[in-house]
Amino acid sequence: MYKAFFGLISNPFNLSPDPAFLYRSPHHEEALANLIYGVQSRKGFILLTGEVGTGKTMMLECLRDHLDSHQIPFAFIFNSRLTADQFFEMMAYDLDLPCTRTSKTEVLIALNTMLLERANQNKTTVLIVDEGQNLEWEVLEEIRLLGNLENRRGKLLQIIISGQPELDEKLDRDEYRQLRQRIALRCRLRPFTESETAEYVGTRLAKSGLRDQHILPPHILARIHRGTEGIPRLINSVCDNLLLTSYAMESPVVTEQMYEEVARDLRLESNRQVLGPGNQPSLHSAGK
Repeated sequence: MYKAFFGLISNPFNLSPDPAFLYRSPHHEEALANLIYGVQSRKGFILLTGEVGTGKTMMLECLRDHLDSHQIPFAFIFNSRLTADQFFEMMAYDLDLPCTRTSKTEVLIALNTMLLERANQNKTTVLIVDEGQNLEWEVLEEIRLLGNLENRRGKLLQIIISGQPELDEKLDRDEYRQLRQRIALRCRLRPFTESETAEYVGTRLAKSGLRDQHILPPHILARIHRGTEGIPRLINSVCDNLLLTSYAMESPVVTEQMYEEVARDLRLESNRQVLGPGNQPSLHSAGK
């Protein structure tokens, strides 16, 4: 709705993880580099963790683009609430294994054959598991056993497990020590600093066609950072609402009143603390 008003060619704050809008903060740059290095070096197990909304899915999307561009086959398990049988079925489907996909034995035989053939050509294969904090012990144990497939040059299957900090806590338990010891690389995403938040917003607006960012003044960007605590997904949601409100009020610049209104609508905790009880602005947001 607001693209023409601000001279934008695309939505800068879409919540979908689009690698074209990747902002390379130091943590995100390091995480992506480690993921790619781990795959290329055949390290085996790689762990990617971070709070909700910090960009884990974006990192996985960027990795998938890299794998596609290098013709490296991969299985992507996006629903982690699976039984062991369902896990093998999904993996076989993604890798297009020539077997009865409901048979664990046949899946393992076909997988081992594929991995050996690719290893003989000096190629590798990747398994990506998202939302790893939800994995049951039985499934994690099956994933650990897949890490035993190796030759003298390294692991035949590169396994990337992504999840929230609860995944780290789970792996710290004694019953998961065998899997924990196999993790060769750990990547941890953290929220943005205040300067990174401003750069992130400016980068997304520039990639959408607005190179001279003037819609969100510095004091509004500072409040966005405090209200979202530097979480990229929340920043996107707040900024999208702010641009919509600014468009509805025909204002080329976001004001304090607009921010307070949007922050209240989105239940930003720090905003409620700033405003205090009995001092909330009236609601007339364009987003409602």
